[in-house]
Amino acid sequence: MRTAATVSLCLGLCTALLLPPSWAKAPLTPETHSETGTLQGAPWRIDVPAHWNGELVMYAHGFEPVGTPRPDPWPGNPWSEALVKAGYAVAQSGYADQGWAVRGAMDDLERLRAQFVARHPDTKRSWILGFSMGGAVAIGTLERMPEHYSGGISMCGANLPGDVLAAEVLTSLVAFEYFFPGAKGLPEGGLSSPAAATLPQGEMVDAITAAVQSRPEAAAVLAKRLELKVDELAGTLSLHALVFQQLVKISGGIPVSNKDTVYAGFGDDKAFNAGVRRIAADPEAKAKLDRDLRLTGALRRPLLLQYNLNDPSVTPRFEPIYPALAAKAGATPQPRTLPPTGEGHCAFTPEQIVEAVSIQSRSLPARRTGEARRP
Repeated sequence: MRTAATVSLCLGLCTALLLPPSWAKAPLTPETHSETGTLQGAPWRIDVPAHWNGELVMYAHGFEPVGTPRPDPWPGNPWSEALVKAGYAVAQSGYADQGWAVRGAMDDLERLRAQFVARHPDTKRSWILGFSMGGAVAIGTLERMPEHYSGGISMCGANLPGDVLAAEVLTSLVAFEYFFPGAKGLPEGGLSSPAAATLPQGEMVDAITAAVQSRPEAAAVLAKRLELKVDELAGTLSLHALVFQQLVKISGGIPVSNKDTVYAGFGDDKAFNAGVRRIAADPEAKAKLDRDLRLTGALRRPLLLQYNLNDPSVTPRFEPIYPALAAKAGATPQPRTLPPTGEGHCAFTPEQIVEAVSIQSRSLPARRTGEARRP
């Protein structure tokens, strides 16, 4: 049976990737003007304070598992409430699609931004702020549509190109299969198989937990390589299985290959490379994923990154990937990374979110740099 801690971890990994820290409607001040609605299938919310500073924050939330019940109308949350109280207007889209909806989310947010600016032509600056999966949404938006933004902020972001993300989650899944072959309660084809997509998350967590507990030495090796605690393996691997199936679905096939991958860090690497399951990519699926979830590092606007400590979803090995892309692409300016803070995934206080946006705003000249005039 699942322990309370295991259930909490699994739910925490999924819902922390999902939305900001609360789905409850935020108690904004009476002076705040709030609107909600639906735009091409995407629920949205806009909050504008009475004493608006002229700056708009476009808010990109994280991964929402397919089938998750949605609130109606779209709610505020402590983070957006804090930004509004600090004088920023906040516009957030719930996205038309659930799942790993990065590409569609960019379009949903752009439609909402355009609607906001049409109604508020005096907007001075626009920022894109993303959390977890929304970090990739924010960076992708900033790369593709820099003309609409003064800059961006990615908090606890999965700041990875699609091919890197697919390779990373596939690695964790085939590694689990290698160390725990034929684990009871899991599909014969393994966690990366289509059958895994039909297995309830609770049952998957139970089966992975039982396997991990049956071979503690193997679990320790796997946890060390994935930069996790042993008791985080079940929640993280079940989430990776969910994300991998989402990537397969949106790509129309297996979008990544490990046929030629030389793995390291799994103990006896020679034995691991000889015995790990190898999977071939579908060329069309790979091309679609590369096209839709591409991140190049070619920035023309300032980008601020901040991570959490001991985050099981975005571990330290992911943090240098996007800055390295930006350095290779000659981004101007290069992304800036704040010191990590908070324990867990997206463990930021509302005050820290306001400060991150304020750092970006203070870094620019006092003149208009948003919709009216570009930097």
